[in-house]
Formats: sequence, structure tokens, C-alpha cells
Amino acid sequence: MTKHPPEGLSHAAYASRIAALSTHLDGVLSASPIAFATMKPSQLPELAGVYIIYTTALGPTAPYYIGRTKNLRQRLYNNHLMGPLNNARLKKYLIEAQECLDLPTSKTFIRANCHARWIAISDMRERFLAECFLAAVLQPKYGLYEEH
Repeated sequence: MTKHPPEGLSHAAYASRIAALSTHLDGVLSASPIAFATMKPSQLPELAGVYIIYTTALGPTAPYYIGRTKNLRQRLYNNHLMGPLNNARLKKYLIEAQECLDLPTSKTFIRANCHARWIAISDMRERFLAECFLAAVLQPKYGLYEEH
């Protein structure tokens, strides 16, 4: 069976979309990582964007979680590092997978074993598309299989 693009979209249009999303992937992968162990709020922009949390426990480039946010500083520092379970899914996933016993041990684990990379993307639709593309390509350990 031959697959055809939907009416009005050419293969060139798809290739253009993939190239644009690949730019986001290249950008986040080439961004300097910040370790949660030394992370300070001032190191993080108060900008919208897409981020990847990696763990050194599985190797230097093993993605744990990919997300998007309206405020990178708020999400990465206040929520993922310092916040309660209801503000950061990664801690919840670590506990559910029994990698960590509870909230304090999940915070300690993230601080000791994780780092983050991100890129700023101001457009909400583009952030969503970039998050989905990064997740499809990088296949992080957590966050892909939960449906709401």
C-alpha cells in the first residue's frame, strides 16, 4: 500500500517541518548542561522553552524526562528540584518505579545524578511540537507513556 500525504501537503512540506524541528533537537543537544547539584535560579532564564533532564546514573546522555514550560527557571529549579510531588512528575515517576523511596530521596537522587539542557521557544505551538519531536527521537525513560 502506497502512503500519500494529506491533500495539500507535499513531501517537501513534511521535510521542511522535520528540518525545523531538527533545529530544536540540535539546539537542545548542543546546549551546555547544568547539573542539579550546582544549579542556581540565576543560571536559568525566565523564558518559555523545552528541556531535557538527563541522569548520569544511566550514562552521560541518558534522557530521563522531556518537558515544556512557560518559565524554565520556575519549572526546572522550583518544581523539578525543590518542589513537591504534584509540581514535578519526574519525582513521582522515580518513586512509582521504585528507583527512589520517597520525596526526600527523589530530591537527593535528582540533585546527585541529574542535569538539564534546554532551549528557549516563545511560541506555545512550537514548544508543543518540539517537545513531541524530542520525545519521539530521544525516547526518555519517563513521561512518554502517561495518558490523561
